[in-house]
This record gives sequence, C-alpha cells and structure tokens, in this order.
Amino acid sequence: QVQLVESGGGLVQPGGSLRLSCAASGSISSIFVMGWYRQAPGKERELVARITNSGGTTYADSAKGRFTISRDNAKNTLYLQMNSLKAEDTAVYYCKINQVWLFGKRDEYWGQGTQVTVSA
Repeated sequence: QVQLVESGGGLVQPGGSLRLSCAASGSISSIFVMGWYRQAPGKERELVARITNSGGTTYADSAKGRFTISRDNAKNTLYLQMNSLKAEDTAVYYCKINQVWLFGKRDEYWGQGTQVTVSA
C-alpha cells in the first residue's frame, strides 16, 4: 500500500512560478516510475513529466523548458518546479507511481490531486 499526498497548488499570475510536492509513504519498490499528470476541464488527463528510479526524465512538449521534475529519495518526495506559467497550465495536477516487484508483480497508485490556477 502506498499513499501519495500532493501539495503546493494554488492561484498564481501568468509568468509566475509554483513548486508542487508529492510525498510518498508505505512500501516503495526499488524499481518505479513516478509522474505528474494534469486534467483541465473538458479535456483528457495528460502526462506532464515523469522520472524513473534511475533518474531518467520525460517531459510533455508543453512542459519542456519551463517545468522540471525531480525527486528526493531520502524523503520519498517528488517535485515539479513550474516556471513561466500560462493560463493554459490551469488544471488539477495528479501524482502517480508505478512499481515493479519480484517476479514482475506490479502496482499503481494515484494521489488525490491539487488545483493549479493561472490567472491575472
């Protein structure tokens, strides 16, 4: 069982910055992928960024150059630094973890989400 708790969302003006955090607790495998997803009203949930246990990262085109995903293994915490925010970034942001265990057992957990609103 894994619990993911997001924090750091809120209201920010265009061009501003926010730093989202996702604190993970419970049983964490050494093999995992963690990611940030977002869902805007009327749209499908989409991947924003992800990071593997080895440190490899992937970004959506809309996030490249503006967002940075990172992790603190000692704290079991995932971060998303968001700079130069635009109105189009307004969405609920979700943290997710996918894990692989011995013999290929897998699991997946989602956080509850945190609202990010970019508006003047």
